[in-house]
Amino acid sequence: MSKVCDLTGTRPMYGNRVSHSNRKTRRRFNPNLQKKSFFVPETQEWIELKVTAKALRTIDKLGLYAYIKKLAAKS
Repeated sequence: MSKVCDLTGTRPMYGNRVSHSNRKTRRRFNPNLQKKSFFVPETQEWIELKVTAKALRTIDKLGLYAYIKKLAAKS
């Protein structure tokens, strides 16, 4: 399962794990992905998306259809 948000395209970031003795080893910061089903009233259908928690909060604020339109206008 890929760790990519279906809407925003957010991917894992990479950085260093730093120990008490200041040794650095590579680590991965995964996005907070949630699988969620959404009902789109404009098309009368359910869709299942894998979205980040940040995108979920924005969808709650704007609505799914408006958020998708905003993302399309942005790119």
